[in-house]
Amino acid sequence: MQGADCLKWSATVKKKYTLFFIPVGIILLLDQVTKIYVMSHMSLRDSIIVIDGFFNITYIRNPGAAFGFLADSSPAFRSIFFVAIAVMAIIMILYLIKKISDERLLLTLCLSLILGGAVGNLIDRVRFGEVIDFLDFYLFSYHWPAFNVADSAITVGAIILVLEMVKKKTKTDETI
Repeated sequence: MQGADCLKWSATVKKKYTLFFIPVGIILLLDQVTKIYVMSHMSLRDSIIVIDGFFNITYIRNPGAAFGFLADSSPAFRSIFFVAIAVMAIIMILYLIKKISDERLLLTLCLSLILGGAVGNLIDRVRFGEVIDFLDFYLFSYHWPAFNVADSAITVGAIILVLEMVKKKTKTDETI
């Protein structure tokens, strides 16, 4: 590489890793601070109405995964299973970040959201054996399962990832 090309490449790589690690840090900070706040200011199962009939802050602990998946299985199995899954996901995301093109910044951002969320919930599982949830949305008697900042980041990252994959497939199909 020539000098100017090397500087351009270096700036692109730096941009990719900055775009990756800053959101991870922000998500982890927001996730852990909000969970600490809820745990220190509320008792388990306490609920604070924020928007009546739509949104509460409700302190719960989820021993399972999304929608209570594996919540009734043995604590030892759950602990090993969820920690192993999280560690595998973290390793896979770090591998993908290293391998993807430096110009794929949207993909980099969505992977950072997923990683930040995965690490946030992994911290809970290691510390408490379960995940702290508190965002409780509902409409009348229809409740969405409570979730947290980490879950939100994972969901948004996954949605962006799917949209990015569909967009890339559409572009590929158009060129055929």
